[in-house]
Amino acid sequence: MRTIILSFLTCLLLFCGAKAQNTTKMPPMVVVEQGSFLIGGTVTTDKQGNTYHADHGYVFYQIPTNPRPYPLVFLHGIHQASKTWESTPDGREGFQNIFLRQGFSTYNMTHPRRGNAGRSQEKALVEPVFDEQIWYTKWRIGVYPDYFEGVQFPKDKESLEQFFRQITPNTGPMDFEVETDAIAALFDKLGGAIMVAHSRGVMQTWKTIPKTENIKAVVAWEGGGFFSFPDDEPRPDIDVDEGIEYIMVSPDTFERFTRIPMLLVYGDNIPEAKSNIPELDIWRIRLRLAKLWAATVNRHGGDVTVIHLPEIGIYGNTHFPMSDLNNTKIAEIMAKWLERKGLNN
Repeated sequence: MRTIILSFLTCLLLFCGAKAQNTTKMPPMVVVEQGSFLIGGTVTTDKQGNTYHADHGYVFYQIPTNPRPYPLVFLHGIHQASKTWESTPDGREGFQNIFLRQGFSTYNMTHPRRGNAGRSQEKALVEPVFDEQIWYTKWRIGVYPDYFEGVQFPKDKESLEQFFRQITPNTGPMDFEVETDAIAALFDKLGGAIMVAHSRGVMQTWKTIPKTENIKAVVAWEGGGFFSFPDDEPRPDIDVDEGIEYIMVSPDTFERFTRIPMLLVYGDNIPEAKSNIPELDIWRIRLRLAKLWAATVNRHGGDVTVIHLPEIGIYGNTHFPMSDLNNTKIAEIMAKWLERKGLNN
């Protein structure tokens, strides 16, 4: 008995230590339904008739009392999984709970060949890659090992430890067709929802929109890549080649982007002029592309808003504004935009 009590106390102390920074008392949430499921995917059969199910997505969902009409689908970025939206590195609530408290049903997705959706039809070698310092800089926490002045990232050792540990590997080759098939299947299952995507998830969003009519709006956090311009117009005047950062698509495909309201949000410490640090300079290019793309879509009758947070007086946000120290303030920006577009009632 004494051993059991000591073990319990030890676990309790460790748990409290890990949560030491999460001191805010929140009222209870009422959830009428929650669960998880797999979506999309393929089935192959060998010569003996044995089957192999793979390339599906994983979704964890929660439905509150009296949910708003459109649920939110959260989609993570590169080297991440659904943890992006669950809670912050220092233990505060993430967007999954913040918006659940606001009455939205939430569907937190991990795309195929990652995390809980790791069963892949294609093999991959998962090996250690010593790249955390590169991502530290590219995700604009600072130029490693320094923090940017005023950065909205917690500077304690434990938070950085948690942040690095949420990086997760691919279990198969990254494949936009495989990924977006599963994402489109989720929206079709829901019959209409709002996409809330981050980073590479925004690239997946641009590739998913032509596959389904059920994405009713998009909130894109720090997206870069696959900005889709109509191929019957001149290419954007930008210092990158076509292929990854932007693509040219048919006028019919481009027209799909004009049908739904979209909000694109970017954080701080994006260079205004060309930088000799490639991990930072790419964000200068992506922000400029986002503004060029928004202007093009809007000229064709679309509804795209781009917010660069320092331009509205909000400073210090990293590539992960949804988990920065001011994430509740950042969530308000999204909530107010949804309200203005009539998407929350």
